[in-house]
Amino acid sequence: MIRTIVKAKKNYLTIPLPNEYVGKQLEVIAFMLEDEADVPQKEIQKATFDAVSLDTSGFKFNREEANER
Repeated sequence: MIRTIVKAKKNYLTIPLPNEYVGKQLEVIAFMLEDEADVPQKEIQKATFDAVSLDTSGFKFNREEANER
């Protein structure tokens, strides 16, 4: 599936398609989005990883032990 948002500069639009779409039946839907000024922008939240706290001060990584089968 391909989803893209474009701003048309003329009254026609060319969409490049992957090779696996050639010869297949496709559905194309075009509709206007709300004006950019009217759409509230979502704030990007940074991921926090503070749910688990581990004390790793005495830990030493052993590559051989990690790769044992």
